[in-house]
Order: sequence, then structure tokens, then C-alpha cells
Amino acid sequence: MRRKLTMAVIIVASVLLQSTVCQMISVASIKPNLLVIVTVAFGLMRGRRDGMLTGFFLGLLNDIFFNTVIGFNALIYLWVGYFSGNFYRIFYDDDIKTPLLLISICDIVYGVIQYGFLFLMRGRIHFFFYLGRVILPEMIYTLILTIVVYQVLYAINRRLVLTDKGGVDGIV
Repeated sequence: MRRKLTMAVIIVASVLLQSTVCQMISVASIKPNLLVIVTVAFGLMRGRRDGMLTGFFLGLLNDIFFNTVIGFNALIYLWVGYFSGNFYRIFYDDDIKTPLLLISICDIVYGVIQYGFLFLMRGRIHFFFYLGRVILPEMIYTLILTIVVYQVLYAINRRLVLTDKGGVDGIV
């Protein structure tokens, strides 16, 4: 129950932070993608199922509150969670290199899918312009934010694992 409640709070807080704080810290209308960070982090730390659920609910809340097409981001983030969850067994939680690599890959894929469905379908075929001005700067900005946010998510997950196992910090 504690894990579900914590995950719900993290999901709601992430969507709120993405829509408020990330908007305020945007540089040249480029903002970091906090939702990719959270989805990949929980996919890596908890596995495919938790990664998919986290990604789905993050994307669904984002779609409901901020987009016109419901389910588009939910599907993309679900795939991101599934992809990152595949690395659950071969990943060391405290190593930051793997999350940085996966987050950069997932953010680029997210940007390309966004471009393909939201711009290319409307006849805007300036892919390399979009890649250089939006996708790559967003990926770099997301990686900078990952260094801080991943440590917080790692600490939360570690505390939840200790509590689940009935460790010293667990409440009986």
C-alpha cells in the first residue's frame, strides 16, 4: 500500500512539476522532460511492469490536462517504461551512466515520435531543423536535470525497498 501511495504522489508531483517548474526554467522555449526521467528511472529500478504503469499514468495525466489527443503520450511513455524495464536485471541502481544513456535514447525517440505525428503529418518536413533546435537541446537539458532528479528517485526507491523487506527503517 505504501508503494502504491508513494508512486501515485510521485506521478502527480511529476506532472505538476513538468507543467509548472519546468515551464519556468525553460531556456529558449526548450524545457527538460521530467516525465521521461521518472519513467525510465522506475523502469530501471523496478522492472517492466512498474515502468509501464508509471509511464502510462504519467502520459495519461499529461494528456488529460494539457493535450488535445488523449492517450498519445500515455502510449509513448508506456513504451518508454517497457523499454527501460528490460534493463532491470542487468543494471546497478547506484550507477548513473546507464540511466543517462537510456534517458537520452528515450528522449530522442520521444522527440522523433512527437515530430512524426504532430509535425510531419501536417506537412512540416524540416526534420533536421527540428532535431537541432528542439530534440537535441531538450535531451541535453533533460540529462542535466537527470543528475539531480535520479538521485532523489533512487533514494525514495531504496527507502521503499527497505520498508518492503522490513528493514531497520521499516514501520512495523
